[in-house]
Amino acid sequence: MGWSEARGPRPRGAVAAFFVVLIVGAPVQGQENPATQLDLPRIEVIGTTPLPGIGLPPEQVPANVQTISADQVSGSRAVDAAGALNRALGSASVNDTQGNPFQTDLNFRGFTASPVLGTPQGLSVFVDGVRANAALGDTVDWDLIARNAIAHITVIPGSNPVFGLNSLGGAVAVTTKSGFEFPGTSVDVTAGSFGRRSAEFETGGHGRTVDYFLAGTLFEQRGWSDRSTSRVQQAFAKTGYQDATTDLDLSFAFADNRLQGSQTLPRSWLDTPSQDYSWPDIQTNRLALFNLKGSHYLSEHLLLGADAYYRFVSTTVFNSNMNGNFVPPPAPGDYPASNALNGIGERRPGGSIQLTYLGDVAGHKNTLAVGASVDRGDVDFTQSNQDALVSSERGTVSTLAAVLVTSLKSTSTYEGLYGTDTWALDPRTYWTVSGRFNRATIDLKDQLGTALNGHHAYTRFNPASGLTFNPWSTLTAYAAYNEGMRAPTAVELTCADPNAPCSLPNAFASDPELKPVISRTYELGVRGHTNGLKWRVSGFDTELNDDIQFISSQGGAISAGFFRNVGKTRRRGIESGLDLRAGAWTLGAQYSLIDATYRTRLVLNSSANSTAAPLTCASCTDIAVTAGDRIPGIPRHILKFALSTELDPAWTLGAQASGQSGVFARGDENNRDVNGPVPGFFVFSLEGRYRPAPRWEVALRVDNLFDRTYSNYGQLSRNAFSGPGRSYNSNPATWPAEQFRSVAAPRGIWLILSFATDQDR
Repeated sequence: MGWSEARGPRPRGAVAAFFVVLIVGAPVQGQENPATQLDLPRIEVIGTTPLPGIGLPPEQVPANVQTISADQVSGSRAVDAAGALNRALGSASVNDTQGNPFQTDLNFRGFTASPVLGTPQGLSVFVDGVRANAALGDTVDWDLIARNAIAHITVIPGSNPVFGLNSLGGAVAVTTKSGFEFPGTSVDVTAGSFGRRSAEFETGGHGRTVDYFLAGTLFEQRGWSDRSTSRVQQAFAKTGYQDATTDLDLSFAFADNRLQGSQTLPRSWLDTPSQDYSWPDIQTNRLALFNLKGSHYLSEHLLLGADAYYRFVSTTVFNSNMNGNFVPPPAPGDYPASNALNGIGERRPGGSIQLTYLGDVAGHKNTLAVGASVDRGDVDFTQSNQDALVSSERGTVSTLAAVLVTSLKSTSTYEGLYGTDTWALDPRTYWTVSGRFNRATIDLKDQLGTALNGHHAYTRFNPASGLTFNPWSTLTAYAAYNEGMRAPTAVELTCADPNAPCSLPNAFASDPELKPVISRTYELGVRGHTNGLKWRVSGFDTELNDDIQFISSQGGAISAGFFRNVGKTRRRGIESGLDLRAGAWTLGAQYSLIDATYRTRLVLNSSANSTAAPLTCASCTDIAVTAGDRIPGIPRHILKFALSTELDPAWTLGAQASGQSGVFARGDENNRDVNGPVPGFFVFSLEGRYRPAPRWEVALRVDNLFDRTYSNYGQLSRNAFSGPGRSYNSNPATWPAEQFRSVAAPRGIWLILSFATDQDR
C-alpha cells in the first residue's frame, strides 16, 4: 500500500508499570470504608460545577438536570458514552456522519458534540473535571472515554456559564468509578453480529482509607458495511485516599484505537447499503491522561478542592476525496482523486481550584462555590496531500509521494474565574446566581511560511440566575436564565477567508478574525415524584448570536469552503419524560420537540441543491436561507420508550423503541431541495437476561428488531461514481446532484456473558 499511519508515542510500558504499582500496593480488601460505617440515608445530589464537589439536592437546581448511572450506561449496551446518552436522554439524537459506531455526532437540544473537525461544537464535556473537548477544534472523541469506567454521567442543560467555553446548549460531566463505590470484580464478554468481539474487565477494592480501581476494554468489530472496522483498546486505573476530611485520587487513562468509516451513499445506491462510496477513511486515536484531584475540609463548612492534569492525544487521519477540478483528458500531474493525510499531536496541561462554603448566611441555608481554572492546549498539526487514481472498487490507495502542504503549531489558553451561590429565601424557595469570566487566547504559528500566523483573544463575563419553588416535597417548579460563550477554534480561524477556501477536514488557508458565539437561554420547568412515579416537563429557548457555520465555496473540491459568522440561530422546544415502577414492571417514556432554525437571512452556496440560482454572481449556485428555515441534521420530534419486567428472580425481559421525525440534509439549509428531508424512523430493540447462578448472567440483545433500513443524516452533493456499474465518471461537469445519506446498522444480535462479584455494595 502507498500510505502509512503516522505513529505517536505508545506509552504501554508506563501503563503496565502503573497497573503493577496499583496491584502490588493495593490494600487488603474487606475492611470497612469509614465513609460508609454510619447508617446514613442516601441523599440524591446533583453536581453543578466542573470540579466534583458537594453538589445540590434536586429541589434546589433550576434546570432539567439528568443523571445516568453506571448500571444505565452498561445496560444500554451502547459501545460508548455518546450511544448511552442517546438512548437515555429524550432530547438527544445522533448523526452517523462517519459510518463508525464510535464516531457519531451527539446532538442534545439541537447542539452538537462531534469527533469531526469543522463541526460547530455546542456542548462541553468533562471527565472528572478534565475538559474532554480537543484544543484544535473543540471536538470530542468518544472512543477515548472508557465506558466501563463510568460511575455516572450528569447532563446540565442550557448555557450554564460555570462550565466555561462551549457550554452553549449544555455540559456533560462524566465521573469515573472508585474502589470505595464499586468494590468487586466483573467480566463481560460479547460476541455476535458484524464480527463483534469484545471483553470488558473491571475490579475495585479498598482498605480503611485507601482504594483502587482498574478497568480495561478490548473491542474488535468487522462492521456491517464493507469497510467499517473498529479496534478499540482502553485502560483506566485509579487509586485514592479517603478519611473523614480528605479525599485524594490519582487516575490514569489510556487508549489506542483504530477506526475505519464509510462515507454517505447516494440515495440511488440505497438498494445495497453495505457498499462503500470511496475509501479508505481511517482515523487512529491514542490517549494518555494523568489526573490528580483532591478535596479537604478546612473547617466544618469550608471545602477546598483542586485538580491538576496532563492530557496527551495523538491522532492520524486518512481521508479519500474526489477531485472536482479534474479535466479529461488529464493533463500531466492531474489526478481524479486525492488523499488527505493529517497528523495531530495535542498536549494539554491544566488545572482548577474551587472553594465551597456551606454555612448559613443571615440565618438562611447557603451553598457558595468559587473557583478558577486554566486549560492550555499545544497542538502540532500537519496535512499532506497525495494524488491518487481511482480503482475499479472506488478505492484511492496510492503509491505516489505525499506532499506536505500545511504545518501549523497552535496554542490555545482558556482561563476562567467562576462563582455560583444557591441561597434559601425560605424553606421552599431557592435562588441561584452564577457567573464566569472567560479569557480565551489562540496563537497560530505557520511552520512553512507566515500565511497562518495570528493572535486572537476573546474575553467575556457570562451571568446566570435561577429560581426554584417547592410547594410540596414532591413537586419542584423552576425558572432560569443563563448565558454562554464559544470562542472560534483554530480550525475555524485558519479557514475563514472566502477568497482562499480550504478543504475539510482541514487544509488551512488564512486566519481573518471571527466573532465569538454568544448564547442566551431561558428555561421553565416542573418536575415531581410520587408512589414510584417520576415525571418532568420543561421548555427552553436558546438563541445564538454570531453563530459560526462552514460555507461551501464556488467550484473546486466538493468539500471546499470557509467558516464565517452567520448571524442568529435559535433552538427552542419542550422536553418531557416519566419513569414508573410498579411491582416487577419498569416503564420509561420521553418526548421532545426541538425547533432549530436560522433567524438571519443568508445566501449560501449549494451547487447540488435543486433550487440553486445565480444570486451573488452570474455563475454562482446560491440558495437563499430565510428566518424560520430549519437547521439541517436536527429532528423536530424525538420519542423514546423503554419497558422491562422481572419474570422471576432469574429472568428479565426488556424492550426499547426510539423514533424521530425527518431531518433536512446539509446543503438544504433553505429546506426547498426537491429531495425533501431525510425520512424519520422508528426502531425497536429487545433484550433478555438470565441468571443461572448468583454471580453469572447471560444476555441476548437484538437491535433494529425488524431490520429496518433507515438514515439519521443526509447531505447534498454530486455523485462522482455515476458511470456504468457505479464506476468513476471522469467528467466532473456531468456528475449528477443527489441527496447522500448515512445508513444505520441493520439488525444485530449479540450474546453477552457476564461474571461479577459484589463485596459490600
